Amino acid sequence: MAKYVTVSAKIDVELRRKLAEFGIKPSDVIRKSLEREVEEKMKELLYKKVEEASEIILRVGKDAWVKTIRESREEG
Repeated sequence: MAKYVTVSAKIDVELRRKLAEFGIKPSDVIRKSLEREVEEKMKELLYKKVEEASEIILRVGKDAWVKTIRESREEG
């Protein structure tokens, strides 16, 4: 069973009125926005790790990678 915590945000009265007028649930908007933000940060982190890995791969060199792959195929 999932566990939940409550997150709150202060908004002005006029915005709250407009949300109610349009039938918008603040909790849905907040949840989706937070999910998008976390996803974006995860993508940024992944991109950074890929950049770091590609630097290592480039330093090792193509020939070393090819040799290692061929050797591993022969072992298997």
